[in-house]
Amino acid sequence: MVGRGKKRRKMAIESLVGSQTAVSGDIGFLGGLHVDGYVKGNVEAEAGTDSMLSISEGGTIEGNVNVPNVYLKGTVKGDLTATSRVELGATAKVIGNVYYNLIEMAIGAEINGKLIHHEPHASGPTEASAGTGDEDEADTDQERGPLLGQQPG
Repeated sequence: MVGRGKKRRKMAIESLVGSQTAVSGDIGFLGGLHVDGYVKGNVEAEAGTDSMLSISEGGTIEGNVNVPNVYLKGTVKGDLTATSRVELGATAKVIGNVYYNLIEMAIGAEINGKLIHHEPHASGPTEASAGTGDEDEADTDQERGPLLGQQPG
């Protein structure tokens, strides 16, 4: 069981997407965000923070996620980047690649993509996968879309 015998660090939830809520557009946040509903867009925490995203069993994000800490029981349809830690519960489902520093998975968690380890100082998918030599050439193209974490100039 995920987290058995361990205390997960508590983060205050300042923002909530309720179970009867659908959001269309990107979400940027600081602190804690909990998703019970549906988000169609990218979800990103401010860089250099200790922010946390939690997604319940009924929660879905259709877009890329770039957050230091992720606790997932629901679904992410897109690439998930957790610069610090990702915890996948038994009902978690990721349709995309998972870029992680530390990962914990419960039996039953599903990932339809690659698990790619990167160090905390790596800023995103391109640095994490560059030069490892085991990717297909098609995977290194711009198929994943624009990198998260880049501020508009």
